[in-house]
Amino acid sequence: MNFESSSLTTDATDLVPRYKDQGYDSDRVARRRAWVEERTRASLHHVGSYSINSEEMRGNIENPVGVAQIPLGVAGPLHVRGRNAQGLFYVPFATTEGALVRSYERGMVAITRAGGVETSIVADENQISPSFFFETIGEGSSFIPWLKENFDEIKRIAESTTSHGKLKSISCHQIGRQVIANFGFHTGDAQGMNMIVKAVDAVCRWIAQNRRLSHYFLFSGMCSEKRPSGYLLSRGKGKWVTAGIFLPEGIIFSYLGCTARRLYDVWHSTLMGHLNANAVGYNGQYANGLTAIFIATGQDVANVVNSACGITNFDLAEGGLYVSVTLPALEVATVGGGTGLATQRECLEMMGCYGAGKSGKFAEIVAGAVLGGELSMGGAIASGEFATAHERYGRNRPGGPSITEPRA
Repeated sequence: MNFESSSLTTDATDLVPRYKDQGYDSDRVARRRAWVEERTRASLHHVGSYSINSEEMRGNIENPVGVAQIPLGVAGPLHVRGRNAQGLFYVPFATTEGALVRSYERGMVAITRAGGVETSIVADENQISPSFFFETIGEGSSFIPWLKENFDEIKRIAESTTSHGKLKSISCHQIGRQVIANFGFHTGDAQGMNMIVKAVDAVCRWIAQNRRLSHYFLFSGMCSEKRPSGYLLSRGKGKWVTAGIFLPEGIIFSYLGCTARRLYDVWHSTLMGHLNANAVGYNGQYANGLTAIFIATGQDVANVVNSACGITNFDLAEGGLYVSVTLPALEVATVGGGTGLATQRECLEMMGCYGAGKSGKFAEIVAGAVLGGELSMGGAIASGEFATAHERYGRNRPGGPSITEPRA
């Protein structure tokens, strides 16, 4: 088979315009957008209609031409009784999926009427896991105690690169001549991945100068950044948060339209389905709520992949049901990244969660909201309302079958 070279060629004029300093001022953004319109014959009127300062996009995106507007809804009230978050909250969700906000709100209202969700942050440590390679297994084995002996110096080097990150631990996993070292950091109120990458890059360079190695790679994949894994369930990543509440039988019937036993049976049945699918953890719709909240508040949306690894548990109890969620790899921030963009900042301020010292509060609110979503989905399946709810709220047309509404 003969393959002829394509007649399509490119030159500098085909590149999206960069402009001086990458062109974040409004004039250059408009010129770039006009260039795209001319090249693609698409009208970008709505893309170019935005209220935020385009200069504030610097560091968040390249080649800006405008914004992608996503509908924003609010669900609540959600009563949280945590170590960092206490009181009633209204939670922003940015999504294009009809029925999602209504679903979460129903569960959140049930939680509030039952007295509020108890929340707790069990651990708070982000990780990065470089790989080191040696000539022999013995050299790899001796490297592990050497890291422990030099922890203080490694900590000094890592923390010299950042004013916020604190190295807390190093755990090693040897595979033949390869040693994966998992570095655990406290990153303050930032998500912190870029922070700890810079810190561990400096550490790896120092190790290579002071220890005989074949070579090293900064990433091994074991830390499971933006990937699901069983490691997340046992080691965690970011904030390990748990939330739970006892729901009396009357609340379950009034707001979820079923009995405690029926809701428990749905949990048990779907748990069997998860086991049969060899799923990582168990939950109904963590990713739904997390994605919508992440977009609304300027989080790194790809971290939904690891943040959605968790466990939902339903326990039958006298007079009702105890329900809980555990999110061992929740990565959220209230400073840095996209949190400072105008609309994202407003959404964080809606919950009193913008700025330093607020990430723990935000994580607990998120966990409570996620629990509301689990309750509502379970109730919809148990009561047979799942399809009709989506028919009513998930279609772009009026009317549709009636479903149970949360009461004021």
